[in-house]
Amino acid sequence: MCVPSPSRGTGWRGWIDVPEAAQVRPAGPWHDLSHPVSEAMPRVPMFGPPTIRRLMCQPADPINVTEFGMVVHTGTHCDAPFHFFSDGPAMDAIPPGRLTGPGVVWRLDLPDDALIEPAHLDAARPLLRPGDILALDTGWSAFVGTPRYEHHPCLSAAAAAWLLDRRIKLLAVDFATPDLPVHRRPPAGFDWPVHRALLSQGVLIAEHVRPPRLLAGGRAEFAFGALAIAGSDGAPARILARAIEEHAA
Repeated sequence: MCVPSPSRGTGWRGWIDVPEAAQVRPAGPWHDLSHPVSEAMPRVPMFGPPTIRRLMCQPADPINVTEFGMVVHTGTHCDAPFHFFSDGPAMDAIPPGRLTGPGVVWRLDLPDDALIEPAHLDAARPLLRPGDILALDTGWSAFVGTPRYEHHPCLSAAAAAWLLDRRIKLLAVDFATPDLPVHRRPPAGFDWPVHRALLSQGVLIAEHVRPPRLLAGGRAEFAFGALAIAGSDGAPARILARAIEEHAA
């Protein structure tokens, strides 16, 4: 168990105020935005791959039974406020309404190691509405398993503040982290400013997402099926999304 330190682990400010999600009208089928759980799933270098093995296997056994273990921040997953704030809620305490609802998918065409600033978000369409889920489609999920995946875009602290001003309830990115990737961080003093800004007010973060290009530039309904792991700072998730009619959101 983690022992709280008086110098870190506090700062939870409560759930950001968002309106109740409006009823929506589907305009297409559900799409899976998740990477399959496998040894090849995307991960940051400090975390090892999951372990997957068969405890029982047909035809030698009457049934198939699989065992797996993994770091909860490997592959497609959601971060709980508890990830950075020991006085904040863990995965099993996240209300379902914070993991579901309408939002937008924004396509951002960016170079390697780009910094996403408020100007990029101001230009994106359709416009965000209070309480929306925002999924960023930079195309970086196509580089999983290659060195280029480590050179993904990230958000500036100003971009995180911009999102808080728009009162989103969840940010999903198709790369490893909305903060600086590991190779761009200073050797000392890095403090994950984007994670801290968003999670301190209950804006959840989903990483290693795989948004389909056909949803980009439109409104969508999302369901983030994150496991309710008791006391956990994060959880693997199967994420679904489908297009919705603009006027119905």
